[in-house]
Amino acid sequence: MAIKKAIPGTGGEHYVPYEERTGGESVVFFTRHLCAEGLVKIYGRVKNVLEGKVAVKLHTGEKNGPNIIPRDWVKMLMDNELKNAAIIETNSYYEGDRDTTEKHRETLKVNGWTFAPVDITDADGTAFLPINGGKWFTEMSMGKTLLEYDSLLALTHFKGHSVGGFGGSNKNIGIGCADGKIGKAMIHTTPGQDDQWDIGYEEFMERMTESTKAVVDYFGKKIAYINVMRNMSVSCDCEGINAAPVVTPNVGICASLDILALDQACIDLIYAMKAEENHDLVERIESRHGLRQLSYMKELGMGNDRYSLIDIDNDDKIINPKDAVKDLVPFA
Repeated sequence: MAIKKAIPGTGGEHYVPYEERTGGESVVFFTRHLCAEGLVKIYGRVKNVLEGKVAVKLHTGEKNGPNIIPRDWVKMLMDNELKNAAIIETNSYYEGDRDTTEKHRETLKVNGWTFAPVDITDADGTAFLPINGGKWFTEMSMGKTLLEYDSLLALTHFKGHSVGGFGGSNKNIGIGCADGKIGKAMIHTTPGQDDQWDIGYEEFMERMTESTKAVVDYFGKKIAYINVMRNMSVSCDCEGINAAPVVTPNVGICASLDILALDQACIDLIYAMKAEENHDLVERIESRHGLRQLSYMKELGMGNDRYSLIDIDNDDKIINPKDAVKDLVPFA
């Protein structure tokens, strides 16, 4: 593996308003319909780039995790639209119910991921993908069978994260495709340290994003992204039943062909909420300097942080984040 010496950027605790951003614009689709039908409908807006053997990168969660994307939603999507696709995962870095392939398979059964093939891509080895323009790495270790797919759908549960601040498509790919023992260690741990989690803040965001870039560059234009803004605990799905209680209202589902535009739009939707609605999630994002994910994706040329938000529930009207989050129902 090739690791470089670098200095982290700054500003990961600072939210940049839309009017202060520059550059091009992408398209982000939005629906308020948090259900299987809503997922299938919004998938239809981004599906045309997917061809051949399709991988669906999904966080399948720890045993009995309460906040993961519902299985029946994913089943309807795959039964209707992705009959020959496979869900892909990697083993976890931390000790638990997913750190070996055998334990991971049992957890998949417990959580009901039995209706489609699930490929644990690092079960039989790893492969390195190059990172173009990275300052921390020249390559990243991935699950070996990731390279057997022609296209990738990142189907992401958007939520908080104990280290990353938030987990969107960037986290789903950057951590979720890196293999459990080499790639994830490269992102989380300084070599020679006893602390498995000694890397945080801007440095962590940059390492994770470089891992994502390796995957995004590998698939090129044959990659699409969906973020489901439901059950948004400040905790990741890797915390399972120990996740912090959800207090942020549900919002909807967003999709795009631009990973930066999508994660940025979801962050903008959070920041457009009332203070009493977004307080916990904003505190988690800013205290971990998670917004560096967005600025570093832009520095690496991974997309645009400006976009048109298309309301597919209302004749494709262009709306702003405040329109999308007005009259939210408190989480129950």
